[in-house]
Amino acid sequence: MDIRVAVVGAGSWGTTVAALAAHNTPTTLWARRPELAGQISEEHVNGDYLADYPLPPALRATADLGEAVCSADVVVMGVPSQGFRASLEQVAPYLRPWVPVVSLTKGLELGTKLRMSQIVTEVVPGHPVGVLTGPNLAKEILAGHAAASVIAMDDHNVARALKGLFTTDRFRVFINEDVVGCELGGVLKNVVAIAAGMADGLGAGDNTRAAVITRGLAEVSRLGMAMGGEPMTFAGLAGMGDLVATCISPQSRNRHVGEQLGRGRTIDEIIADMDMVAEGVKTSRVVMELADEHGVEMPIASEVKAVCHDGRTAEEAYRGLLKRKTGREVRHPGRT
Repeated sequence: MDIRVAVVGAGSWGTTVAALAAHNTPTTLWARRPELAGQISEEHVNGDYLADYPLPPALRATADLGEAVCSADVVVMGVPSQGFRASLEQVAPYLRPWVPVVSLTKGLELGTKLRMSQIVTEVVPGHPVGVLTGPNLAKEILAGHAAASVIAMDDHNVARALKGLFTTDRFRVFINEDVVGCELGGVLKNVVAIAAGMADGLGAGDNTRAAVITRGLAEVSRLGMAMGGEPMTFAGLAGMGDLVATCISPQSRNRHVGEQLGRGRTIDEIIADMDMVAEGVKTSRVVMELADEHGVEMPIASEVKAVCHDGRTAEEAYRGLLKRKTGREVRHPGRT
């Protein structure tokens, strides 16, 4: 018997995940606009976000949320973090008992500082919850390039069943029980990617980019472990893998924001020109609130937050980082 998948959100990544699932099982993609849903179903293309990438003919789309969700055996949430709770509240009346909910969203909720899996537990308690995350750029995957991802869930048996829904010949999916670490890796790397983009926009070289990525990983790992993530998770696909891809790819929205900031544009100008959400902009504020709560030092994230929200320039941010004192790169147990 086929497992029916519903993907809520027809942005670039939601559409890509729906396309992956459609290769394996009946899949319905919910799009807010009826025109877009019709285009995906009839012309097999998402003209808003992925105009040059054909979608599987088997993929269906609808603008009727109840139609998409009511018969689904798995629901995948592919909406931005700040609309995640409201969207899930709309999904809830149509969600059958015990249906797993998988988040694709790499952000934190403003105000509550909650991860998306925590919101799922609040809004639809009793449903298995997981995240699909990793170094996954939508256009490369639809173009057929090899990629890998992680399905993170507390329940290994459910994760193993879900893994097969998204796996294809060129998209490999691994299992990780560390939901906290996998989710935070996806959240925090967006902030570091803005910093890497700022370096590129300022004309810095590969040495600078490597330093930002490496020291950024240290910050991601420190806060991630302080919040309950496992150390090795941050060395894997959801940590280092996602961080590298997001920091170096021209397709990365967060890197693009940083690059434009480095070239002297304001954050309001940059956001106004974008048709997709760069999660790291709003997340940077929440990340610094969490860093303060947990007593974790995050100088790169602090400078990103200052540029995005406090009127600091990218050039001032990098001057500030270069003035900071250095000490041990890695703290070993038993050493001070």
